[in-house]
Amino acid sequence: MIVKKWRWLSLLTALLLLVSGCQETDFQNTIQVWAHSGPQAERQTIERQVKSFNASQEDITVELKFLPEGSYNSQVQAAAISGDLPDVLEFDGPFVYNYVWQGNLIPLDGLLAPELRQDLLPSIIEQGTYHDCLYSVGTFDSGLGLYGNRSKLQAAGARIPQGNEDAWTAAEFEEILATLAQQDPDGQILDLKLNYRGEWFTYGFSPIIQSPGGDLINRSDYQSADGVLNSKPAVAAMQELQSWLQRGYVDPNIDDAAFTEGRVALSWAAHPVYQNYFEAVGDDLVLLPLPNFGKGSKTGQGSWNWGITNKSLNPKAAMQFLEFLLHTDEVLAMSNANGAVPGTQSAIAKSPLYSEGGPLRLFSSQLLTGKSIPRPQTPAYPVITSVFQEAFADIRHGTDVETALNRAAAAIDEDIQDNEGYPSVITSTCQL
Repeated sequence: MIVKKWRWLSLLTALLLLVSGCQETDFQNTIQVWAHSGPQAERQTIERQVKSFNASQEDITVELKFLPEGSYNSQVQAAAISGDLPDVLEFDGPFVYNYVWQGNLIPLDGLLAPELRQDLLPSIIEQGTYHDCLYSVGTFDSGLGLYGNRSKLQAAGARIPQGNEDAWTAAEFEEILATLAQQDPDGQILDLKLNYRGEWFTYGFSPIIQSPGGDLINRSDYQSADGVLNSKPAVAAMQELQSWLQRGYVDPNIDDAAFTEGRVALSWAAHPVYQNYFEAVGDDLVLLPLPNFGKGSKTGQGSWNWGITNKSLNPKAAMQFLEFLLHTDEVLAMSNANGAVPGTQSAIAKSPLYSEGGPLRLFSSQLLTGKSIPRPQTPAYPVITSVFQEAFADIRHGTDVETALNRAAAAIDEDIQDNEGYPSVITSTCQL
């Protein structure tokens, strides 16, 4: 009787182990993916890509979940604390360093195929690298510049820059604004996208302080913003921006139609506006680099990226999905959907907008030739961007520029000190 009972228990245990093993295998081959709920065209594209990937093979199933963009980072942080992160996570590029510092992402160096890595834009590699390890990849990047109405500029006697090296100087830009304002009924001839919120103000206007030699933080060690964010060149550049507002040159753009309705001749904007602008202005639309405030025209970079979390039980399967997204056809599909710069060199070569001679070639050229600057590669970035956005709002509403930037630098330095300099927690090599 005892022997029979033991045999039944052994058989039951074996069956339970078998079922458990099957469940574990199924779980490991089901990849959970979180993405931000962006524009409809983006959502539809990634949904189609997930279906295509799942249909392309039988070993891996991707399950996609969208999170609201406005609260995306806070939901990710809550999931990290509770241990509920997915296998694959999408995030705004400059937040990667904070996620790595918190221990939420794994390096991709030993997972990503070398040929795909070589095909990625240098800007995407730069944005995704922290302490010499690659933690994120993107299927697209961004472009930032000045959109102009060619006829209005020519009527004002303004020359048309042909590229980054030919950008207007700050003095030249001031003169052009003054001339345009004289020829305009209300004098409002510049759109700065003041109707936007949040990250736009760091992305869109940190190049102003970087062009003359300032920055958001000292990048030699990322330990202080004092003397850099509030340096004389940075203060002078932001004083120029404040003067545009005070002189009445800037359209408040509450309806987001300042350029499309012809109220302004110039719009300081990123890649997503191109299609609407072209439909409104046609061949009169011209794309120009941002002004040179002293040490060359600078521009922004970085957009939504993908990483693999430390909760993934099957990083290789997760990377297989990301590599699918990096195929040239898929990169172009997303770029066509959202208008962004394709994230690979092979896709740029096939893009009618961004290839040589395309109307948005300036944007891809900036990213390919190192004219763009990544946002600070430090875990302190969420605080840096929040503080800079507050400083910009203060400057916009008339606060003394030096006072605003001094206050911002002090707040950033206080956060770094409170976090003991954000010491690195990376103890392993980039290879898994």
